[in-house]
Amino acid sequence: MSQLANCPNCGQLFVKGVRSICNSCYEKEEEMFETVYVFIREQKNRSATMAEICEATEVPEKTITRFIKEGRLRLADFPNLRYPCDSCGNPIRKGKLCGECRGELKESLELYDREQDFERRKRESRAAKTYFSDQ
Repeated sequence: MSQLANCPNCGQLFVKGVRSICNSCYEKEEEMFETVYVFIREQKNRSATMAEICEATEVPEKTITRFIKEGRLRLADFPNLRYPCDSCGNPIRKGKLCGECRGELKESLELYDREQDFERRKRESRAAKTYFSDQ
């Protein structure tokens, strides 16, 4: 269902449907994508880094990162193109987290599971030692 919303980029009122931004901002983003795509498709620019692409095209890194995450730019074709980890900001080529952050998250989840299991066993142990009388 469509609803009225303010564009997060420019603040203009628009009917939010398929896109989360207004038509004028969408058109600007499409122009930026085309600029980036034309630049990196040239053979000499395929090994460009994120900083080099941003400088040459004047497209913000945040926008190029979104193009990558949306699957519009495939990193397999561009060996030096990386984007920041969502947690620590280190450059990565796939996913949302770097290996180190994924490992820390996994350890935290395993610790949480162990703590929950310990608490469950403790409750069960207490319940097993409780005696009830008929009166």
